[in-house]
Amino acid sequence: MKKGKKTGLSLILLLVLTLAFGITVQAKEENTIKTGIYADGIELSGMTAEQAEAAISAYVEELQEVPITLEAAGDNEVEVTAGDLGIQWVNTELVEEAMELGRHGNVIQRYKALKDLEHENHIFKIEFSFDLQAISDVLTEKCAKYDRKAVDASLKRVDGKFQVVDGQTGYMLDVESSIDSVNNYLTLEWNHEPCSIALDIETEEPKGSAEELAAVKDVLGSYTTAYTNSGAGRAANVDNASRLINGTTLYPGEEFSAHDAISPITSENGYYMAGSYLNGKVVDSVGGGICQVSTTLYNAALNAELEIVERSNHSMIVGYVKPSMDAAIAGTYKDLKIKNNTDAPIYVEGKTANKTATFTIYGHETRDTANRKVTYESEVLEQTTAEPNLKYVGDNTKPIGYKAITQKAHTGYKAQLWKVVTVNGVQESREVINKSTYNAAPAYCTVGTYWADPNATAAVNAAIATQDGPTIDATIAPYAAELAAAAGQ
Repeated sequence: MKKGKKTGLSLILLLVLTLAFGITVQAKEENTIKTGIYADGIELSGMTAEQAEAAISAYVEELQEVPITLEAAGDNEVEVTAGDLGIQWVNTELVEEAMELGRHGNVIQRYKALKDLEHENHIFKIEFSFDLQAISDVLTEKCAKYDRKAVDASLKRVDGKFQVVDGQTGYMLDVESSIDSVNNYLTLEWNHEPCSIALDIETEEPKGSAEELAAVKDVLGSYTTAYTNSGAGRAANVDNASRLINGTTLYPGEEFSAHDAISPITSENGYYMAGSYLNGKVVDSVGGGICQVSTTLYNAALNAELEIVERSNHSMIVGYVKPSMDAAIAGTYKDLKIKNNTDAPIYVEGKTANKTATFTIYGHETRDTANRKVTYESEVLEQTTAEPNLKYVGDNTKPIGYKAITQKAHTGYKAQLWKVVTVNGVQESREVINKSTYNAAPAYCTVGTYWADPNATAAVNAAIATQDGPTIDATIAPYAAELAAAAGQ
């Protein structure tokens, strides 16, 4: 071999060895990321692994403050941040992969990777996840408050004429679906800039129209009861409950609950203390007298021939309607429920005046009112006489010497109510629509037991325990005389 050729070959071999040795030395000595490597828009060139991780973490912290607008119901917008939605950096192995680029493989592979970086940057994508529970909390606490129920078109009666009240569209946030929508957008489409995300909103259109409500013009049924002897509290309760029911509009097939309409039965809702039935006794309670309202409405509904879904009688007979014509309300276990079984909306009007309550039900009359008549007959099947003896009860809010009849005796009854239909004066049908049982109850006498001397109170309570009238009278007589003497001074 010629000397020149030997020299050239040696130089090439030396160059290769030098390059290989240089790359090897560089790979071994360097502890930083090669030039031209990025994580999204963050340049990682020359960084150690710790520095790269810190840079990306700082970027994620900045993203936590990016505003995100959530489009809630009714064109309402809720402003939150990516941090509120629980943004997290998930592909943390990115830093290790960046460190390995240009160091992994044989000499030729490493050389090629470095040459590629000279011509084009290598960009790693930062991947994020979001906390589904955080998204759910934001939607529930900040967005769902803009939900609103649909309000059906309704009627109001002004100066004897009907006016239509337009309905209102309802909006309801679908939380579960919206969680997916928010998460999918942020993880798949988000460019890390401020953005708006439309939430999944369910729309509920209101029932009714002016045309449909125009059919309401006929009186289907009406009924009136009197509460002439009621005290101020009971009268106020009848007035209040009637007012709360007045103006009810029911569409075909809809049910009405008297209990729901007049609740809550509290002083804050306009009710007062008045007498009501409890365990065979008349006791004062908030809302005493409301059963006269449900009773009056019950009879108006019967006359309108609406469907009675639920009705209960009182535990004892009432004085404002005949047996089996009453409808009691008690907590949630006794209610009056009525269903609109007609082909048109109905309107319930409740009025009180001069201690009378009247309910009138308006709708579209399709019955033959000229020739067909509907009446209701109360029939007593059985009667039970109350115990003749007075029942004595003590009252520590009244002084010794006080004595008064606070409940008259109630006769017990078993009764039923007939619906009688005649056409042209001839009976067409006769059917029992309810059966009722009313308990007998004795008369009650309240005796005062309050006295400064506890011995006196004990003596009167002992006398009351005997349920003997002469014994009670003899026991309280000295104290009554003392009160009378003091009053005369």
